[in-house]
Amino acid sequence: MSEWERPTQPPSPMFFGEKEKNLVKQVNDEIIERVVGQQILYFPIDIETTNFHPLYGEAIEKNFLHPIRVYALVEYMGVETSFMEGVGIDKTTGLKVNFHKRRLTEDQNLFVREGDFVRYGSIYYEIVKINEPKQLFGQIESRFEVTAECIRARDGVFNGN
Repeated sequence: MSEWERPTQPPSPMFFGEKEKNLVKQVNDEIIERVVGQQILYFPIDIETTNFHPLYGEAIEKNFLHPIRVYALVEYMGVETSFMEGVGIDKTTGLKVNFHKRRLTEDQNLFVREGDFVRYGSIYYEIVKINEPKQLFGQIESRFEVTAECIRARDGVFNGN
């Protein structure tokens, strides 16, 4: 065949199927659980027993399920100081928690939501923002990470005991 002749069949497409997705899940699980080894306790809201407002979807008092141990990559965001006129100085502490989505949803039947709480060390944090920033091999339907931005819960707001 001359280098200028057209092949009879096109080259096979770059395809990443279930085998490749499962390999990525297995590698991520092993790295997060055995190498990095950061653990948090996750306190999901009990959707069945919490009384949500029918229009706004918010709840004054939330009921929580039993905590679940989750391995994740946790980034401590430090202490941020802000000043509010007439109120004074306020300090907040934040975390960024990177969850492996398939490990949570398939293996632990857990879905990350705003308003849930996590305990990192001895401190409780509330999830205030969620993002799914990464796609597996550029496939839009294969997001594999859930990032939760958390702020420290004020005393008296949440007691995980």
